[in-house]
Amino acid sequence: MSDPHADAQLSKTEILARKNAEALLGGGQARIDAQHKKGKLTARERIDLLFDEGSFEEIGKFVMHRSKDFGLDKEYYLGDGVVTGYGTVNGRLVYAFSQDFTVFGGSLSETHAEKIVKIMDLAMKNGAPVIGLNDSGGARIQEGVVSLGGYADIFYKNTLASGVVPQLSAIMGPCAGGAVYSPAITDFILMVEDTSYMFVTGPNVVKTVTHENVTSEELGGASTHSAKSGVTHFSCANEVACITHLKQLLSYMPQNCEETAPMVPYEAGQDESRAALDTIIPDNPNQPYDIREVIDGIIDAGSFLEVHQNFAENIVVGFARLGGRSIGIVGNQPAVLAGVLDINASTKAARFVRFCDSFNIPLLVLEDVPGFLPGTDQEWRGIITNGAKLLYAFCEATVPRITVITRKAYGGAYDVMNSKHIGADMNYAWPTAEIAVMGAKGAAEIIFKREIAQAEDPEAKLQEKVDEYQQKFATPYRAAHRGFVDEVILPSQTRQKLIRAFKMLENKVDTLPRKKHGNIPL
Repeated sequence: MSDPHADAQLSKTEILARKNAEALLGGGQARIDAQHKKGKLTARERIDLLFDEGSFEEIGKFVMHRSKDFGLDKEYYLGDGVVTGYGTVNGRLVYAFSQDFTVFGGSLSETHAEKIVKIMDLAMKNGAPVIGLNDSGGARIQEGVVSLGGYADIFYKNTLASGVVPQLSAIMGPCAGGAVYSPAITDFILMVEDTSYMFVTGPNVVKTVTHENVTSEELGGASTHSAKSGVTHFSCANEVACITHLKQLLSYMPQNCEETAPMVPYEAGQDESRAALDTIIPDNPNQPYDIREVIDGIIDAGSFLEVHQNFAENIVVGFARLGGRSIGIVGNQPAVLAGVLDINASTKAARFVRFCDSFNIPLLVLEDVPGFLPGTDQEWRGIITNGAKLLYAFCEATVPRITVITRKAYGGAYDVMNSKHIGADMNYAWPTAEIAVMGAKGAAEIIFKREIAQAEDPEAKLQEKVDEYQQKFATPYRAAHRGFVDEVILPSQTRQKLIRAFKMLENKVDTLPRKKHGNIPL
């Protein structure tokens, strides 16, 4: 704890050395030991792991709070519970703040907030990502409204920075109450299993209001938010894995909205064909397969970083590299719910599409979708407006956009999944593609209802009409005749075609009509 009177007998350089040493100790060795016993790193240990060795420059190391109430005038710590500064991550400029739980439980004060706001301002002015390492008990209660005002200042900066520079949030401990809304505005949230949690109101309040008995982990732990709510994009086994994930995530992104993501050196092989893709689609159109096998067969080996892996598993989204180029992938997942679009899948994919468009990351869409999920649950919870979010996100995106239809592309879902009609640049289809208003059986039952009913053998007649419809409509060729599909290709050719198409589109320029901003159906 800082004591101004201790400096009286020291030289100026000794005073500086003492203050530096004191700042490095945060809330003191006993609290550092307590942090380690919980299986958690300290704020400075996290910073050391994140940044390239020796590159971190701290800002505001000697800042102290200004409060006098409730005994705070007798307790001061240099840095006031947050380490802020800049450095390089894999050679690229990054700004960061790391909350220090050893100082007042990492609680946010007026000066704590000012330090965070300062580095966010610097990040926007200099066009570099911001990383927040969150470990805080919430607003500093003794400061009252000024601590609440500090949160609002941060929220405001998060919103202004959105789409300007990438913002990543790692939850390394508690993040409760108003504190949760800053990470919620940022682009990606990572959580650590067993030691981090997020919720607006804690278990005690929940018990008082709703009489539910629930633990912090059940209410807002990493597994809850990665699988049930979708609040967090990545659930990490420990803090080291979390920070490693942060670095990997950054590698797919540009520094800001004016730049493109860094290319990885890539030497094209003599043969970019992938024969395994030719046998990936089952003969039975109702049999599932894993879209991740298609992704792995197309992209540079080992480059796929899946986002929201445990949430809305009927759609797969993530970053990858193709010929060294960073791309975003959105793919329907036939192995889960037959790949239908539902509320969660639509919002998951829409958010990802908008991030990629914000930061000039080209989009690849792999389509095998039988439609939107029917039922009262979906309709009553708003599948219409939620499905429209994905439609809106694709329509609004001006980055290079390519779609490959692997199998089913039915009904309105065909339109929504980056069709030519909503601005896709290139649309390919495999020979197995079925592009139609609906499945052949449903279509035949409607179109030939009377004929089937009057037949001597209705079942045989139905099958005859199903076969007729399938041959006529459930193919990629009607769409290709119209130019809605640019080319029907062999699956094994897909990688080569995509590398060339994204190369062709790398200087694409497209602008939206002049407006303040659109009104996405939130």
